[in-house]
Amino acid sequence: MDQTNMESRIAVLEEEISTLKIKFEKIENADAWWKQRSGIFADDPLHAEATRLGREWRQSNGSNGDAHK
Repeated sequence: MDQTNMESRIAVLEEEISTLKIKFEKIENADAWWKQRSGIFADDPLHAEATRLGREWRQSNGSNGDAHK
Protein backbone atom coordinates (compact mmCIF):
# COMPACT_ATOMS: atom_id res chain seq x y z
CA MET A 1 0.00 0.00 0.00
CA ASP A 2 1.48 3.32 -0.98
CA GLN A 3 1.89 6.29 1.35
CA THR A 4 -0.87 8.41 -0.26
CA ASN A 5 -3.44 5.63 0.01
CA MET A 6 -2.49 4.98 3.64
CA GLU A 7 -2.77 8.68 4.55
CA SER A 8 -6.16 8.87 2.84
CA ARG A 9 -7.47 5.87 4.77
CA ILE A 10 -6.14 7.28 8.04
CA ALA A 11 -7.85 10.62 7.36
CA VAL A 12 -11.17 8.83 6.80
CA LEU A 13 -10.75 6.85 10.03
CA GLU A 14 -9.91 9.99 12.00
CA GLU A 15 -13.06 11.68 10.70
CA GLU A 16 -15.20 8.68 11.61
CA ILE A 17 -13.69 8.53 15.10
CA SER A 18 -14.38 12.23 15.58
CA THR A 19 -18.02 11.70 14.57
CA LEU A 20 -18.36 8.77 16.99
CA LYS A 21 -16.86 10.78 19.85
CA ILE A 22 -19.44 13.53 19.31
CA LYS A 23 -22.29 10.98 19.31
CA PHE A 24 -21.06 9.28 22.49
CA GLU A 25 -20.60 12.63 24.23
CA LYS A 26 -24.29 13.35 23.67
CA ILE A 27 -25.23 9.93 25.03
CA GLU A 28 -23.02 10.27 28.10
CA ASN A 29 -24.46 13.69 28.94
CA ALA A 30 -28.08 12.60 28.50
CA ASP A 31 -30.19 11.58 31.49
CA ALA A 32 -30.97 7.90 31.83
CA TRP A 33 -34.18 6.90 30.05
CA TRP A 34 -35.89 6.06 33.32
CA LYS A 35 -35.04 9.48 34.78
CA GLN A 36 -36.62 11.17 31.78
CA ARG A 37 -39.86 9.27 32.40
CA SER A 38 -39.88 9.40 36.19
CA GLY A 39 -42.99 11.08 37.52
CA ILE A 40 -44.90 11.26 34.24
CA PHE A 41 -47.97 9.78 35.93
CA ALA A 42 -47.88 12.06 38.97
CA ASP A 43 -51.33 13.45 39.71
CA ASP A 44 -52.83 11.45 36.82
CA PRO A 45 -56.27 10.22 37.90
CA LEU A 46 -56.33 7.50 35.21
CA HIS A 47 -53.04 6.05 36.46
CA ALA A 48 -54.29 6.16 40.05
CA GLU A 49 -57.45 4.33 38.96
CA ALA A 50 -55.45 1.70 37.05
CA THR A 51 -53.25 1.18 40.11
CA ARG A 52 -56.29 0.80 42.34
CA LEU A 53 -57.97 -1.67 39.97
CA GLY A 54 -54.77 -3.70 39.69
CA ARG A 55 -54.46 -3.86 43.47
CA GLU A 56 -58.11 -4.95 43.80
CA TRP A 57 -57.62 -7.64 41.16
CA ARG A 58 -54.51 -9.01 42.87
CA GLN A 59 -56.29 -9.05 46.24
CA SER A 60 -59.29 -10.86 44.74
CA ASN A 61 -56.95 -13.59 43.48
CA GLY A 62 -55.51 -14.37 46.90
CA SER A 63 -52.52 -12.06 46.71
CA ASN A 64 -51.98 -9.50 49.43
CA GLY A 65 -51.84 -6.77 46.78
CA ASP A 66 -48.20 -5.97 47.39
CA ALA A 67 -46.39 -6.35 44.06
CA HIS A 68 -43.02 -5.44 45.63
CA LYS A 69 -42.40 -8.55 47.72
